[in-house]
Amino acid sequence: MNRAETFLARARTTGARLATAESCTGGLIAGAITDVPGSSDILDRGFIVYSNDAKQEMLGVSADTLSAHGAVSEEVAREMADGALERSKATVAVSVTGVAGPGGSERKPEGRVCFGIARSGKPTRTFTMEFGALGRGAVRQSTVDLALDLLIETQS
Repeated sequence: MNRAETFLARARTTGARLATAESCTGGLIAGAITDVPGSSDILDRGFIVYSNDAKQEMLGVSADTLSAHGAVSEEVAREMADGALERSKATVAVSVTGVAGPGGSERKPEGRVCFGIARSGKPTRTFTMEFGALGRGAVRQSTVDLALDLLIETQS
């Protein structure tokens, strides 16, 4: 069983519904979930919010937060996850925002991805993973894999 199948099986036992809020993965997390037949009973919706405007308009991310911390920050990941939970029928939401590459900067290097996990009735968790300069495809796939692992953990 792959990660998406494992999450879906566990989510069915807990009655969870999922929303994703994706920037650097551009919908790949929701794509991994929908690769599994029958996933529509768990996945409520996915938000692809690549631009700052989309983050603000679709998820309610604060312009002040974006200005103070930048799009690649735990603060923005938190607001993305909270916004996805609030704007859906989900009980759990995962968010990702990062620098897949190529490039990056000294302050925000390639391979840095910030994650958020919001669950109904629980505090939102955030953290940052430094995948390193693995290349765009590998950073994005590593992000999807870790997001699915986090979702599995929420159903334990």
